[in-house]
Amino acid sequence: MRSYLLTLPHVVETMQWGASLVFWVGDKAIGGRMFAVISLDEEAIGRGRSVISYAAGAECFAELLEREGLHPAPYLARAHWVAVEHWEVFRLAEWQHQLAAAHAIVLAKLPARTRTLLQLPATRQRRLIADRRREAAAASKPKTSLRRKSTP
Repeated sequence: MRSYLLTLPHVVETMQWGASLVFWVGDKAIGGRMFAVISLDEEAIGRGRSVISYAAGAECFAELLEREGLHPAPYLARAHWVAVEHWEVFRLAEWQHQLAAAHAIVLAKLPARTRTLLQLPATRQRRLIADRRREAAAASKPKTSLRRKSTP
């Protein structure tokens, strides 16, 4: 599944929340948004956690929930995400259709500015992303002041 997801346009993969692969349409640094999350934590999966969650969209959400093995994704159900209990819920072609649709749904909802940035040449995009990450890192560092605070 990972190999397929990485073939979709503008996809960026990150590792977050312990052992989860998060797939984004566009890099987060330029306003990208996630569209699928694959759990790699076998212990959690064994305790009933889903193997994958993805954006299903408002049109398909209720229909997908009627299928055995799918349920509303924790924390993301209000955004019409579904969670899948096991890989056998769909055949390969169905998986590809579902995940391509999730990608398209999220891409269509990106702000115009982000979609414009995704059209930049790859080298310019990488430079912009690196700059944004440096800015974010600098902003997160505590600022030190040479002035002492006066106490009343």
